Amino acid sequence: MQNSSLYPTIYVLGNGQLGRMLRYAGAPLDIHVQPLAFDAPVFELPSNAIITAEIERWESTPLTRLLGNHPNFVNQSVFGQLADRLSQKSLLDQLQLPTSPWCLLENAKQWPEVFQHIGKKVVVKRRCGGYDGRGQWIIDAQNQADIDAALFGEVIAEEFIPFDYEISLVGARFRNGDKRFYPVTHNLQQNGILRYSVMNSEFPQQLEQQELAEKMLGKIMDSLDYVGVMAMECFVIGDQLLINELAPRVHNSGHWTQLGCSISQFELHLRALLDLPTPELKTVAPSVMVNLIGCPHNPAWLNTEFAQLHWYGKEVRPGRKLGHINLTHPDKDVLIQQLEKLRAELPDDYQSGLYWAIDQLQD
Repeated sequence: MQNSSLYPTIYVLGNGQLGRMLRYAGAPLDIHVQPLAFDAPVFELPSNAIITAEIERWESTPLTRLLGNHPNFVNQSVFGQLADRLSQKSLLDQLQLPTSPWCLLENAKQWPEVFQHIGKKVVVKRRCGGYDGRGQWIIDAQNQADIDAALFGEVIAEEFIPFDYEISLVGARFRNGDKRFYPVTHNLQQNGILRYSVMNSEFPQQLEQQELAEKMLGKIMDSLDYVGVMAMECFVIGDQLLINELAPRVHNSGHWTQLGCSISQFELHLRALLDLPTPELKTVAPSVMVNLIGCPHNPAWLNTEFAQLHWYGKEVRPGRKLGHINLTHPDKDVLIQQLEKLRAELPDDYQSGLYWAIDQLQD
């Protein structure tokens, strides 16, 4: 179908919830966004098409081979570099940015050196493909045999960090080097999957963390000549930030921007890809994002004031991201009331996280 928009079509490699939300964000601006399943048929791209992706890695199919090597794929080389934890960590070291001590784990003979120089307890992570807590093992001298020989060379070992809490920063870089950043967000993960994100401009250390995090993420994006939205997850230890992971795409911890900011992360990504005029980002009010994981749809969620439900239309399975709820209000007491309302509508394993989210709003 011929695209009559003012702008070139943006093709998204991957058609999950992130691609879907990019498509929604483009519609009001008449930006045509087309998410593509990896196994979709090959087709002839318009000459002015722009290609992006909603995920760092993809299976090899005729379509992914075509698009993944296409000259119009923005940040083409960055996806592979950041999808591999070996090259991602190497980049952070090269830029002299703080991250946990680490090494490539190549054979069992390394264990004594690992426990001496990396840490007495380490997290072993698959270089590629592990996410949401999968492909990760906590290892010490007593259970090192849990790492099967087949994993050697395919994993890194990094020091187990007893951090105070976790934050993330989502920002975007434009082609001329200009950048936009959202406020630092506090995150709670359970079983390796993000459950809650809270944006509260009155967090302790907010200004100091914001300034430091922007310098760190900005340095990374500049070094890669990156265009679009990128997320950086950090451990907080006292007044120090340690970079845990980078994501070269829109990110789960930025979903709150759909309701709580003047421009959502999805629209910001499209604006950066198309080099559109973009004012400074302005937050509307304190915001909370609740990730809906493995739980069936509950119509009562729709009866929550100052909230926005996103349901992804996926088959319900344990551990699967099925949707999220954004909540925003200038009065944090009102936000807390709505979180208390959700308490009766969410499964038991959400209760401790609700207490955590409420506590973030009371600081």
